Amino acid sequence: MQKSKKIVILGHFGVGKTSLIRRFVKDSFSDNYKVTIGVHITKKVVELSPDESISLIIWDLEGTDDIRMIRESYLLGTHGVVFVFDVSRPSTFQNINEDLQIVTSKTKETPVMVVGNKVDLIILSELQSLLEENNIQANFLTSAKTGDSVNGMFTQLASLLNDQA
Repeated sequence: MQKSKKIVILGHFGVGKTSLIRRFVKDSFSDNYKVTIGVHITKKVVELSPDESISLIIWDLEGTDDIRMIRESYLLGTHGVVFVFDVSRPSTFQNINEDLQIVTSKTKETPVMVVGNKVDLIILSELQSLLEENNIQANFLTSAKTGDSVNGMFTQLASLLNDQA
């Protein structure tokens, strides 16, 4: 029997949540920006080994500048959270530690993966300095545009959730 796990993707407006999901599920990217209203749900089965797979039910939540405004009903039954910020827009990570405290208080024991997206828009040395200066512990640095680390991030989360089951 295949396991199913609910994953919630959240973060500020325009950080690339939908683009990360599109890259992972459809291996495509579009420059056409469309705002997510409410929630959009997608599913993808991740093959962890020849005889083991897990179905990720991915909830793409609308972006908000105030993480406290996320509807708690969207978070019910969540097995994993991906918090996305845009490495090229400081406003999306200036308060990241407070944002993460709010998220973890609403999701309790749920693993939270912190992802810096849009690494294709910044020089690597600048990125490292930016992370250190802002005390950001990112689990993954991704680019939905180029695909860098997107599959790895989702696969690692799937593996972590599979091990917890």
